[in-house]
Amino acid sequence: MRKRMRLPNKSIAYRKACTAMAVAALAAYGPLSTTDAYAFKIFGMRFFESDAEATDVVDPVSYSLTLNEGSGDADLKQALESSSRLFQDKEKPVSGDLGLAIKARDDRDRLLAALYEQARYGGVVNVTINGQDIDTLPPDPVFPDGAPVPVEVTVTPGPVFTLGDVVLKGDAIGRKPDEYLKPGARADSTLIIKAGEKVVDDLKEEGRPLAKLTERSVVADHATNTVDVTIAAEGGPVAPVGAVTVTGTKTVDPTFVADYSRLNGGKPYSPEALRKASDRLRQLGVFSSITIKQANELAPDGTIPMSIEVSEGKHRYFGAGAQYSTTDGFGIQGYWGHRNLFGRAESLRLEGSVSRIGETTDVGNLDYSAGLLFAKPGAFGPTTTFNASLKAQLLDPDAYKATIFTGAAGVTVELSDTDTISAGGELAWADVEDAFGTNEYLTATIPIEYVRDTRDNKLNPTEGYRASINAKPSYEIDGATFFSSFEGSASAYLGFGEENRFVLAGRLGAGVLAGGDGLASIPANRRFYLGGGGTVRGYSYQEISPRNGDDEILGGRSYVNATLEARIGITDKIGLVPFIDAGTVSAKTAPDFSDIRAGAGIGLRYNTPFGPIRLDVAVPLNAYPGGTKYGIYAGIGQSF
Repeated sequence: MRKRMRLPNKSIAYRKACTAMAVAALAAYGPLSTTDAYAFKIFGMRFFESDAEATDVVDPVSYSLTLNEGSGDADLKQALESSSRLFQDKEKPVSGDLGLAIKARDDRDRLLAALYEQARYGGVVNVTINGQDIDTLPPDPVFPDGAPVPVEVTVTPGPVFTLGDVVLKGDAIGRKPDEYLKPGARADSTLIIKAGEKVVDDLKEEGRPLAKLTERSVVADHATNTVDVTIAAEGGPVAPVGAVTVTGTKTVDPTFVADYSRLNGGKPYSPEALRKASDRLRQLGVFSSITIKQANELAPDGTIPMSIEVSEGKHRYFGAGAQYSTTDGFGIQGYWGHRNLFGRAESLRLEGSVSRIGETTDVGNLDYSAGLLFAKPGAFGPTTTFNASLKAQLLDPDAYKATIFTGAAGVTVELSDTDTISAGGELAWADVEDAFGTNEYLTATIPIEYVRDTRDNKLNPTEGYRASINAKPSYEIDGATFFSSFEGSASAYLGFGEENRFVLAGRLGAGVLAGGDGLASIPANRRFYLGGGGTVRGYSYQEISPRNGDDEILGGRSYVNATLEARIGITDKIGLVPFIDAGTVSAKTAPDFSDIRAGAGIGLRYNTPFGPIRLDVAVPLNAYPGGTKYGIYAGIGQSF
C-alpha cells in the first residue's frame, strides 16, 4: 500500500492533521527542530525561561507525565524525550487547563516530527489527559483540581523506512540522484530536506542566484516500508554579482566594507563566495553581526544586487591571560586595543607580559616584554594587510640575559583561502650576556614566510593541516656579518569516530642557521633551542641545546623536533591527550642526531567556547644530569 504520508488506525480528522504536519515537515525549507527554543509566552506557556520566571504563571496547573515508547531503541527514546515539551517541562506548571490541552496537542505534532526524523513514517502517537483522548476534549476543558493532572503519551514507532525511488525533475535533471539520496539508506526526513537544499545549492554554485525548489514530495509505501522521493528545482538565469550596498555602519567606512568583502560587481555569483565574505568581514573584529543578502530579482542589467547589513560592536577592548608550568613558572599578559582607529578597521594593540614568575625570587631576573602593534587591512588592496610593531624585551632564560628593542613593518598577502605570504623589514638592537661574554648586536633582517592552512578549526582542529616555511636573511651591522635562518614546520590532524571524538595530531619542525663568523657573531636570541610547553615537554624552556665544557647553554645552528598526540574525547567537554615529544639541537648546520631528547606524558582538556583549557604533565625520557625531572603546563588552546 502506497500512501502520501498517511498514518493508519486514527480518526479522519487526525489523519488529515497528521498528513498536513508531515507535508509541512518534509516540504518546508528547514526541518522542525527537536531542540527549538522559544523566548516568549503563548497559550499560557513559557519557554526558555529562568527558574525565577517559571513561578510567574497565571492559574498554574501541574501535571504528571507518562511517556510510553516500547521499541527499545535508545536513540529514538532520546529523540522523543528531547522533542517533547511535556517531558522537558514536566516540573513546571502550565497556565490553565486550556494551556495544558494546547501543549499536549503541540507535543503530538512534535513527536510525529521526531518519528519522521528517525525514518518511522508508520508511527502513531496517542495522547490522553485525565484518561481522555485529546481529540475528544471540549474547546474549554476542565480538569480536577488538587492533584497533578495525569497525562499519558503512548508512541508506537512502527518500522524504519528506507529510501526507494529517487527522482529528480526540472533543472535538476541530468544530475545523479544517488549523489543526494542513496536508495536503500534510512529515509530520515532531515536527509530528504537536506537533499532538496543541496540540489538548490548546486544550482546556485553554477551562478544561478534565483534557483529555487519547486517540488519535494514524499510517498510512503507501508507494504514495503520504503519511501519514494521526488525533487524538482528551477535554476533560473546565470547572473553575475551586481551592485553591493552596505547598511548599518556608524564609524566604519561602508566603501571599505564593500571592497573588503570582495563581492565585486561583475564577479560570478557563488554561495561559497557569500560565506567567505561573511567570514572575512567577521574576522575584522569590528562588527557584532553581519548579514549578506541577495535581491529577489535581477537588476535591469542582468546582475544580482547584494546587500551587506552590519552592526558595529565595541571598538575598544582590553583583556588579560595567563599560563603556568612547573619548569618556567607563571606568565601573565595584559593588553588594550582599538579595532577601528581611522574608520577602515585599522587595529592598534598595546600589550605587555611578565613570565617566569615563581622560578626566581629576584624580579630583575624575570622576563618582561611590551609591544605596540598596528595592522591596516586592505592597505594595498582587499587581499593585503600592512603590519607594523615596536617591541621591547628584558629576557633572562637559562641560556642568556638580554635587552632587546625591535622595530618591524611588513605586508601579508592572501594568495587564496588557504595560502598567505608575508614579507617585510626588521631592525633589532640587542645587548646580550651569555657563554660568549657580553656583546651588543644591531641586526637588520628581511623576514619572508609562506603559510598554507587547511585546518577546520584554528583553536581545536580535527582535520586538515598547517604548513609553513620562512627565511630570515640578516646582516649584523656592528660585526659586519651576514647570516640567515631557514625554518619549516608542518602539523596534520586526522579525526576518527562519531563527531571526531578521536583525533590523531602530529607535528614536525626543522631549522637551519647558516653564515656568521661563529656562534658568538649571531645574537643569542636568534640561535636555536628546544624545550618547554611549545616544543619538547618535560624539559624546561630552552634546556635542549649544545653546551660547552662548563655545561653552559650555547644555542645551536640546526634543530629537528616532532610531536605526536592522541586527542581522545571522553565527553563533550572533557578529553585526554597522551603524547610524546622529541627533538635535537646541533652545533652544526646539518643535524647530527647524536643527542635526541624526548619527553612523554598525558594531558587533560576541557572544552570551552573560546578553545580548550589545557593541562599537560610530562617527564623527560632522558633527562640532563641535574636537569628538569618533570613538567606541568597549563594554558588555553591545544599545544599545536
